[in-house]
Amino acid sequence: MLDIRWIRANPELFKAAMIKRGEASPNHPENQKILQAAGDPKSPVKILETLLANAAQVYIEKLEPLEKLDIQRRDAIGKMEALQAERNTVNKEIARRKASKEAAEELFAGMKQVGARIKDLEKQVDELDQAVNEILLGIPNAPHASTPLGCDESANVEVRKFGQPQSYDFAVKDHVDLGTTLGILDLDRATKLTGARFSVLTGAGARLERALIQFMLDTHTQKHGYREILPPFIVNATSMRGTGQLPKFEQDLFKLQGYDYYLIPTAEVPVTNLYAGEILKESDLTISYAAYTPCFRSEAGSYGRDTRGLIRQHQFDKVELVKFCRPEDSYSELEKLLDNAEEILRLLQLPYRVVALSTGDLGFSAAKTYDIEVWLPSQNCYREISSCSNFEDFQARRASIRYKGSEAKAKTAFVHTLNGSGLAVGRTWVAILENYQDENGRICIPPALRPYMGGLTHIEP
Repeated sequence: MLDIRWIRANPELFKAAMIKRGEASPNHPENQKILQAAGDPKSPVKILETLLANAAQVYIEKLEPLEKLDIQRRDAIGKMEALQAERNTVNKEIARRKASKEAAEELFAGMKQVGARIKDLEKQVDELDQAVNEILLGIPNAPHASTPLGCDESANVEVRKFGQPQSYDFAVKDHVDLGTTLGILDLDRATKLTGARFSVLTGAGARLERALIQFMLDTHTQKHGYREILPPFIVNATSMRGTGQLPKFEQDLFKLQGYDYYLIPTAEVPVTNLYAGEILKESDLTISYAAYTPCFRSEAGSYGRDTRGLIRQHQFDKVELVKFCRPEDSYSELEKLLDNAEEILRLLQLPYRVVALSTGDLGFSAAKTYDIEVWLPSQNCYREISSCSNFEDFQARRASIRYKGSEAKAKTAFVHTLNGSGLAVGRTWVAILENYQDENGRICIPPALRPYMGGLTHIEP
């Protein structure tokens, strides 16, 4: 979450940051007027510039209640601290009178009333703390200054490309047709077993999935210096709040009936929360983990999109990269993490591009995000296969993950957390089938993967 002290000291910066993210109450009547007056609706920069110029008018629904609650909270704390100081002073006087055998009954009586008032104020402060935190938990991270300005994904900025999409002298098939014909993908039986958006991989298809997981883990641990970790696939609500999935995105999660447990949507959740409530040694930073887990997402609100095949599933495999570092190192670590994820695609010789997400397309917890998009011939476009993000201290503040130097006077500070897919295994499986198909429906195994496939060079019909 954001620091309430920063919001208090920088209200205009806070307003501007939220408006950049599209959090400026778009249904508010004032916003409707602004949007109508902005001109070309296809010009997100123009719209956002107009919104920023009217920042004082538009961000009302969260900022004003937060400001009021914060003022009430600080007022209650001030009164409570004044009464505590008074009680300390009187207690010293009572101790002095006792020592000199003087009467102190009236002081005792007064302190009972002061004690009761302090208890009332403590309860009031706790309630106000909870109310402030409830609002803060629903406020997204402030975008980094380098994040492109925009309303949605149309404003994302291409950073670079790798490889050239192949030209085919035959009609390319998508991964569903290829996998079904090869006998390595069975969606019908998966639907019978569970329902829509699940899959069964068999034979060489199952082996390819396993090979990709092993290949990714070996690359990241042996070449990039990550430590492998296998976390639980079920976490509690506290862990979900720590990384920002709760309370805002509960509809996207699978909750276990009768328990305060959730199936993980990504390994980011358990791995980031490894150090929740802990103080790390500065000398141990940067800490880098690589984790394979299955991931479970309800995909609420996405029905009708990518309903065919493996692009958007309720259960899928992923190798996740997570870093804990000092604030001054986090943006250089983001570039390293991004390059580590890209390296998987370079080794597999799959065409891809990197885009910087705009403020309007940024995830709730992220300050800056790069998406890696792999080329899919059947769709004639690039599709996301990894998101690599710097959350700065947003998650660390929610989960209370701090660090401290070894000096005697060193102060504790919040770490910065980062993560990225290295990579989404199912989408990599899809990309290999589609990019390495031939006119006979065979799939050539990328050379880097052949040792993990027992030397197999092709998947035959």
